[in-house]
Amino acid sequence: MLWACLLLPQLALDAVLRRMPDPTRPLALVTGPAQLRRLHAVNVAAAQAGLKAGMRLSAAHALLADVTMVDHDPATEQRWQRFLAAWAYRHSSQVSAQWPGAIVLEAQASFRLFGPWPRFEVRLRDELAALGFAHRIALAPTPRAALVFAGLRDGFAVMHGDAMQRALAQVPIRGALLPDDAGTRLHRMGVRTLGALRAMPRDGLRRRFGSALLEPLDRLHGDADDPLQCYAPPDHFDARIELGYEVESHQALLFPLRRLIADLATYLSVRDGGVQRFVLRLEHETAHTDVVVGLLAAERDAGLLFELTRNRLEHVQISQPVVAIRLLARELPPFVPASRDLFDPRNAQAMPWPQLRERLRARLGDESVYRVIAASDPRPEHAWRRASSDDDTQHALPRRPYRPLWLLHRPVPLRDVHPRIVSGPERLESGWWDGGDARRDYFVLETSQGQRAWAFAPVGEQGSWMLHGWFA
Repeated sequence: MLWACLLLPQLALDAVLRRMPDPTRPLALVTGPAQLRRLHAVNVAAAQAGLKAGMRLSAAHALLADVTMVDHDPATEQRWQRFLAAWAYRHSSQVSAQWPGAIVLEAQASFRLFGPWPRFEVRLRDELAALGFAHRIALAPTPRAALVFAGLRDGFAVMHGDAMQRALAQVPIRGALLPDDAGTRLHRMGVRTLGALRAMPRDGLRRRFGSALLEPLDRLHGDADDPLQCYAPPDHFDARIELGYEVESHQALLFPLRRLIADLATYLSVRDGGVQRFVLRLEHETAHTDVVVGLLAAERDAGLLFELTRNRLEHVQISQPVVAIRLLARELPPFVPASRDLFDPRNAQAMPWPQLRERLRARLGDESVYRVIAASDPRPEHAWRRASSDDDTQHALPRRPYRPLWLLHRPVPLRDVHPRIVSGPERLESGWWDGGDARRDYFVLETSQGQRAWAFAPVGEQGSWMLHGWFA
């Protein structure tokens, strides 16, 4: 087996920067008690101005007054690490996020799908960059070795056990990620590399450091199994972006909304599923507004989901300032892609009918897009009804004579002196149960101008024609 480690050196910072409209502005994460606030991490612009992690907040303001300060939230950092574990799950069935700020995945089994390691590595880097996370990547036969190599040299890859042992022997003892302070203690004892540590008697190391050092050391070199806490994808999606400022317009919500929808699409691709209903929650100071987005069929295209959500959002009146937005999706049915012919004659710019239907529903409203289906009532004005686009109800209808496609809203007198009867009568007696009793004889008539009309007269009579429709 070969394990790839995706080290995320600034995970907490990237989680904040990816939701900022301008990530190039100076920004710092702040942590610590109110009396002793310190910088936890800074972006490139802040670092160029002299700010650095561990600096007192007062000193940071003295160096750079125009810097955005955001409180560091460890829970948010862990949530984003789980999100990246879900993303990595689309590339491998064995993924672990047990080490803070790192994702490890078994890569060798994925070579048949994604190609050899250099090509697979480029794919991982491109997708991480698109998601907005800085990273370092390494490959090794054991997950702990990949973790160590990623911290020392970005892009390092070793495929075989012997080569891994030689590379590990050169690793500085304080960069080997040994438990507790073992690396510092060994360095003070004059042990500089892992090779020197491995040359020492094990009994002496056990007496001085116990099994807490030897067990991780054996797992690092592949001499013992390393049971990982494998990631299992959740059965729902729940993501939240705190804006950090009050928003009162729809336009200002589009940037964080696009990021949330992109994260949802990534999550759906991991599950190989789609979403049919989700809720966009606009959080205010004391309340929230829910924007429900329902689809007639499961979808997972980020562009389509964003357009549908934006159209729904534009119909919502923002009565209070929005301080955060949250996306919740719990109805996640399987996704069935639309089947198309290999030589599809449709224009490449043409939109499939299901997507066009969803866009129309989102823009015009659910009640504005419907189907017309036949009903069992024989009266022409009641022989059809509206049905929603997802209503597949079918009724066994009696066979009726040929009827026109153009039915007038209400019958009007036929103003023709001598129409010719083509066929008929078709007697209709119905509606006694609802007060709309109808007793008519319908005929197909040809007017003096050659038009085909559908008209009726009182039962048993001809003449005094009432026009009810036209044939094409």
